Amino acid sequence: MPETLFKVDLTKPMRDQEMPGHNRWHPDIPPVASVKPGSVFRIECKDWTDGQIKNDDNPNDIRDIDLSVVHVLSGPIEVEGAKPGDILVVDILDIGALQGDEWGFTGIFAKENGGGFLTEHFPTANKAIWDFQGIYTQSRHIPGVRFAGITHPGLIGCAPSHELLAKWNKRERELVATDPDRVPPLATLPNPENAVLGTLKGSEFEKAAAEGARTVPPREHGGNCDIKNLSRGSKIYFPVYVDGAKLSMGDIHFSQGDGEITFCGAIEMSGYIDLHVDIIKGGMDKYGMVNPIFKPGPVEPRYSEYLVFEGISVDEFDGKQYYMDAHVAYRRACLNAIEYLTKFGFTREQAYLLLSCAPVEGRVSGIVDIPNVCCTVAIPTEIFDQDIVPV
Repeated sequence: MPETLFKVDLTKPMRDQEMPGHNRWHPDIPPVASVKPGSVFRIECKDWTDGQIKNDDNPNDIRDIDLSVVHVLSGPIEVEGAKPGDILVVDILDIGALQGDEWGFTGIFAKENGGGFLTEHFPTANKAIWDFQGIYTQSRHIPGVRFAGITHPGLIGCAPSHELLAKWNKRERELVATDPDRVPPLATLPNPENAVLGTLKGSEFEKAAAEGARTVPPREHGGNCDIKNLSRGSKIYFPVYVDGAKLSMGDIHFSQGDGEITFCGAIEMSGYIDLHVDIIKGGMDKYGMVNPIFKPGPVEPRYSEYLVFEGISVDEFDGKQYYMDAHVAYRRACLNAIEYLTKFGFTREQAYLLLSCAPVEGRVSGIVDIPNVCCTVAIPTEIFDQDIVPV
C-alpha cells in the first residue's frame, strides 16, 4: 500500500485535523508534504461539505448547508523541482471509499442557497442517500435503480500564482457587478468566513483569507472540473504556476452524470486517492497549454444500451428562440428526460437526482446548424429494473 501523506479523521472538521487542508485557492498555503518526481502516495479526503450531510431521510441538511465551508481539500502536496511553466503529470492509480464510510449522497440545492442547473424548476432542497456494494450502488430514496460507479475526484488542481489569482478575482468581480443581487449569484467571490488555509496564521492568514479564490468553479489550473472520466488509470497534465506545483484534491464522487446538473449532483463521498506524479520541464510552452489535458483510464462502467434525449435552443417557458445556445439546449434535453422518466413511476425530483449522479452521457451533438444547438443526454437503460424503452 502506498504511504498515506494526508490522513483525515471523519469525526473532526477540516480546520481541526491534525494536518489541516484548505478550502480556498491561494499560492501562500504551505505544503503538507513534499514528494519527488516518480513518487507514489495516498491521500485521504473528507466529503466536499466537511461532513455537513448525514445518512438520514431528512433533506434539511442540504437546505441549510453552509457553503462558506466548501470545498474542503487535502493538500497541498509539493513536487520537488516543479517550476512555473512546467507540466505536472498526475496518474490516478486507485480511488475508493474510506473503510467504514461506504455511503454517499446526492442533493438538490435550494435556489436561495446555490441552486442547480434546473433551479427554476426545482427550487426546493432534496437528497438521496446511496449505499455502496463494491463497484455498485443503490438508494432507498430512488428504488428500482442499481448501477456501477465511475469513481473520481471532482476537484483536483495545482495552486495559482499571485498573478493568476488576481486575474481570477478581477474577472469574477466584474461578472458579479453586472447583476449583484442575482439569486443564486453569478459567482462566489472571496469570503474569509470559515476559510481554512492549512497552517497559515496571523497576518498571513488574514491576507490569504481575504483574497483566496473560492473552489466552486474550474479554472486554468484545473480545480472543480467535475469530469467523471478522471477515474482509475487516468493521466492528467496540469499547468504549473508556482514552485513545487502545490497539488490539492478532494470532492470525491462515487458516480456522476455528465454535467452534475443538480450542483450537489454526484454521489458525494469521503475517500482515498492513490497517485503517481512526474514533471515535464517547460511543458506549458512546448505544448501550448492553457488548461489541463487528460487521458481517460481504461476502467469505466460497461453499459451498451442507452436511451438518448435531444434538446434544442428554445426556452421551455415562453418558447423563445435562442441563437446557438448550448446551455438552453442541454437544459431542454435534461427536462425532456425527466418528464419521460415520470411515466415510469419516478417523481420529477428522483429523475433529476438520477440524471445528475448515474453514469449518464451528455453531448453537444450539433453546434453548426443555425439557430439551434442540439444537445443530448443518454441514459443507460440497464440501470433500471424495468424496461423504459418505448414500445
